[in-house]
Amino acid sequence: MNNIIYIFICVCNAGTWVTASAHIITAVIGSGVLSLAWAIAQLGWVAGPATLIIFSLVTLFTSTLLADAYRHPDLGTGHRNYTYMDAVRAHLGGVKVQLCGLAQYANLVGVTVGYTVTASMCMGTICRSVRRKKCLHAEDNCHVSTTIYMIIFGCIQLILCQVPNYHKLSWISILAAVMSITYSFIGLGLSVAKVAAGTQLNEGAEVTTTWPTVSEAQRLWKIFQAIGNIAFAYAYSTDTLKSSPAENKTMKRASFVGISTTTIFYLLCGCVGYAAFGEDAPGDLLSGFHQPLWLLNVANVSLAIHLIGAYQVFVQPIFSLVESSCRQRWPEVKFVTADHQITIPFLGGTGFHVNCFILVWRSAYVAVTTVLAMLLPFFNVFLALIGAASFWPLTVYFPIEMYIARAKLPKFSFSWMGLQALSLACLLVSLVAAAGSVEGLIQSL
Repeated sequence: MNNIIYIFICVCNAGTWVTASAHIITAVIGSGVLSLAWAIAQLGWVAGPATLIIFSLVTLFTSTLLADAYRHPDLGTGHRNYTYMDAVRAHLGGVKVQLCGLAQYANLVGVTVGYTVTASMCMGTICRSVRRKKCLHAEDNCHVSTTIYMIIFGCIQLILCQVPNYHKLSWISILAAVMSITYSFIGLGLSVAKVAAGTQLNEGAEVTTTWPTVSEAQRLWKIFQAIGNIAFAYAYSTDTLKSSPAENKTMKRASFVGISTTTIFYLLCGCVGYAAFGEDAPGDLLSGFHQPLWLLNVANVSLAIHLIGAYQVFVQPIFSLVESSCRQRWPEVKFVTADHQITIPFLGGTGFHVNCFILVWRSAYVAVTTVLAMLLPFFNVFLALIGAASFWPLTVYFPIEMYIARAKLPKFSFSWMGLQALSLACLLVSLVAAAGSVEGLIQSL
């Protein structure tokens, strides 16, 4: 798990362990799983799985540290920290709070852009499969622009983003979790079938190898980019829980189950996908298969539905931050604070409340991320860049620093040096992954 973005987000105080688990599955088993076969193809049979396992252990360790930061100063009765920034503010304070917010929310924006790109790709794949018979022997006619599908995805999010209470969308999160398991198993099953059939590439394709066509420098950049792809695959969010004697224990349990489950999924999908395609593993695992079309369509529809729900998981904290900040800054401005009742005709006076600021702000955010997705439609490199930029600060640095502050570890003690060494090592990994991603983005442009 090269780069794992553990986003400690508490959406509200009404969550349960069930909804928290659903949100974790929805956000973790996301589009990043599709790039793991390509990532392992760059790293090889030994380094690839080893990287996944190492980062799973790092993430599990830092997530347990982060769970203990939920209450301050006492783990059982202390003040609750309802957001990641609240936890950093309570334990560290100062400029680190602003740095945490910058890293966290920049990552969330990047994830929503990445999900828009990925969703449009699966919609385009479905369209191509419908036209497959017409263009089997004319590949140029199979090209489908993803722009229109980015717009469609954005329109869906425009509607969902207007739901005032995020937990009213819990059913979407649960549905998305089911969809994520569906397309992951389909991709895994198709890879297993391909390996069992003993074919290295799809029927009719010529055998090609990627390594001989690239220089040693390009190969090294691809390895760095692969690290970023694995990092992005481990982005997920934790939700707050109902009051209980030990929320941190429940969070640790949810984290252990979530990380263990996704590690198994990722090892299977990555390794079997690599076994199926070899060094020519595609950046998007599903795009490497051509048959059966109906099953591929089911997988891509499942992926699209999953991304619709996962987008909401990641975007809600951004909405909450901006809207709460604006209400505090302009409490007397009715455009920001006032709700307007809109009655639906012929429904017995039934209606709903509309806040003009929320309507305009959320619509503008979706529109901007959709435009950014149109400008950066590069699946692998963009996901790798997001993962590389977020892994060290959110997954490693802040959880470790908060633990050191809470435990009051003396400087240069054995525990302090061990934690700082882990943080430094992860920083170096993030830097090389970011360098590879930037180089890949430049090449794509």
